[in-house]
Amino acid sequence: MVTKTTTTTAKPAASAKPVRARTARQPALAKPLTGEQVTEMFRLVKGATSVELKLSVPVGSAPVKKIGLDPVEAQPRQAFFFDTPDLALNKAGIVVRARRIQGGDGDTVIKLRPVEPETIDPELRRSSAFKIEVDAMPGGFVCSASFKGVCTNQEVLDVASGGMPLRKLFSREQRAFYDAHAPAGVTMDKLVLLGPTFLLKSKHYPKAKDFDRPIVMEVWIYPDASLVMEVSTKCLPKEAFQVIGDFKEYLARHGIALGADQSAKTRTALEFFSARLNKEGLTG
Repeated sequence: MVTKTTTTTAKPAASAKPVRARTARQPALAKPLTGEQVTEMFRLVKGATSVELKLSVPVGSAPVKKIGLDPVEAQPRQAFFFDTPDLALNKAGIVVRARRIQGGDGDTVIKLRPVEPETIDPELRRSSAFKIEVDAMPGGFVCSASFKGVCTNQEVLDVASGGMPLRKLFSREQRAFYDAHAPAGVTMDKLVLLGPTFLLKSKHYPKAKDFDRPIVMEVWIYPDASLVMEVSTKCLPKEAFQVIGDFKEYLARHGIALGADQSAKTRTALEFFSARLNKEGLTG
């Protein structure tokens, strides 16, 4: 069908007003730490063995692509969390996790947060598998203690399928650390599997003149297709003040804002699988 056109130009009504283009809604920015909070954070940093600077960013955002992080080069992983159905460990600040890693052995961790570094047993500090780390993110920070271990990918699968007891996945020292901090009566044999969560991890090495250390990107993919993406870097406690400033400047130069919405990967995974587990229990 051919549509006829006319040459008559319609005149706008005298009362017509120009329409303003709608601007894109900008995400809320995180509030800067107060002077008191900064002092507290660096007090914790002095007692830590490492510092991790991290922030959640929109998945697939142009600034992240501009940095040069390539998802095609990412390493696939699976994260398996263990807790009670009502997340008793999470409420007590304890994380029990195992991971399967492509191309290598798996790993395990028992993590406790928050902690006061000066209260940690000196014997624990001497272990190469134990670390105290301050996680700093836009608008907040937390100090955690982690006891790491190694395992095989097959052992993680054996535990997930019920073919091996959970306790055997962890070292004697890890189990002792868990028993010392877990809520009364919550033994490892009472924990259930929450997961796995599939994730992609890639590492980017900026030019030294731009930023002198690696930047890690993790994209966590949940079964409902929701995503959490995190950009992070690490440094020694003595470097923290300088690296925090340099990292913020580097991100700002690439258009990455320190947003107020900082989705926590672990909490998101635990809440997702706990809700699904409880729903399955109610329906069957």
